[in-house]
Amino acid sequence: MAFVIQEDTAESSALTRAKQPVLAILTIEDDLQLFRGNRQNFADLIAAGRDNGFLVYVLTVKQLKLGRKSLNGYTYDPGSDAWLVQKFPFPELIYNRIPLREDELQPEVRRKIAACLRNPRVQIFNPKFFNKWSLFKWLRQSKNTKPFIPATSRMLTVSGLGRMMLRHRFLYLKPVSGKAGKGIMTIQLQPEKPLPYRLKIQGNKGSTTYNCGTISKLWTRIKKESSGERYIAQQGIQLAAYNDRSFDLRALIQKNQRGQWDISGIGARLAGSMSITTHVPRGGSIEDPEKLLVGVFGQDEANKLLTKTRSTALVIARQIERGSGRSLAEMSMDLGIDQAGNIWFFEANAKPMKFDEPDIRKRSLERIFQYSSYLLKTKDK
Repeated sequence: MAFVIQEDTAESSALTRAKQPVLAILTIEDDLQLFRGNRQNFADLIAAGRDNGFLVYVLTVKQLKLGRKSLNGYTYDPGSDAWLVQKFPFPELIYNRIPLREDELQPEVRRKIAACLRNPRVQIFNPKFFNKWSLFKWLRQSKNTKPFIPATSRMLTVSGLGRMMLRHRFLYLKPVSGKAGKGIMTIQLQPEKPLPYRLKIQGNKGSTTYNCGTISKLWTRIKKESSGERYIAQQGIQLAAYNDRSFDLRALIQKNQRGQWDISGIGARLAGSMSITTHVPRGGSIEDPEKLLVGVFGQDEANKLLTKTRSTALVIARQIERGSGRSLAEMSMDLGIDQAGNIWFFEANAKPMKFDEPDIRKRSLERIFQYSSYLLKTKDK
């Protein structure tokens, strides 16, 4: 895709179209490429909007001026494979796709999102990223979701880590603000070994292993690797494995045309042979969940587990929304199934990445506009 071309007829083309609902994809400006984010995803959303009767455009935080009737924004032209600047009507709906936490934490961005939340003219989807610690806190507050949460604590002191290792010989260490498996580590306590603390650190594709003789040496190595980021320590779950490679399930949960949480699809991610996570950017691969579950548990049990996974994801999504205190539109969720067939919650993402499975991808785009239509209908009542 080419960068932006100024379109001379911008004023007339977008503003004089027949009245239709308007959705803006919010991102942040970029000095080099004008705006940040997944351009293909944005182009897909613009095309899906057109198919669903919506006018959709890309809008940066700087371009979003809440008092205006029209705004400059970007649209994609497939014919020239270029992004064009146009004037667009002020949006009734804003879909927050600011791609990075550090961008969203900028004071100007936080002020603008807070202003959107207060403004009766506009409704904003998923105003911010989730924080891992907050997620586990919210889910522990309900008896319906607490059983799916591995033991989790803030990793603040060496003594706290030691106490947790007495209860769980296998731990995951995860950055509170991590994404796509970046920065994840595991610790395994092997008391019979001369160097009993085994630390594995996730790299871009594989992992690096350190063996430490004492917990203080282990702590020193962890602090060095964490580079000052805040981490949580979490009970390690021995996941079900297919051909000796562990896997987990990725659920996409979105609000539907009735404004209710619904499963848009469930995929599976198989860990890379040298990886401690199943994330595709870290060497994992996409698989069919039914195939993996049947391979481990047999057809009947696999069917039951898939049904239970769907219902569990919906219960968790509702509790996350309650805990956040905000009306949410979508989330993706990482769920694990251990060797005994128990379901575990690992993570939820307020801004799901594109699912590569074509049926899930198609439904995910449709759901954005089904829920948008619902919001506009209920707003008018």
